[in-house]
Amino acid sequence: MSIKKSNYLNLFYDKEADVLYFSKGTPSASDISDETENEMVIRKNPHTKEVTGFTVLNFSKRSKETDKNIKLPIEVDFKQTAFI
Repeated sequence: MSIKKSNYLNLFYDKEADVLYFSKGTPSASDISDETENEMVIRKNPHTKEVTGFTVLNFSKRSKETDKNIKLPIEVDFKQTAFI
């Protein structure tokens, strides 16, 4: 069973910029980005309006303030169960 690359959840932390990036599949230059009130950027497909990723600004500052869990606005639908 093969999983399409568009179904991967990619995670990248840029320490210098202190930004955490999440992306479903490979980010697209055509995605629409909207910044939220809580220093997050949500990326959406301009045609389907589906959320394709999000960015957490000032990630280390936010993680130090919480001491516990960081709640992110994401809903994941795991339809395929396979390990890579």
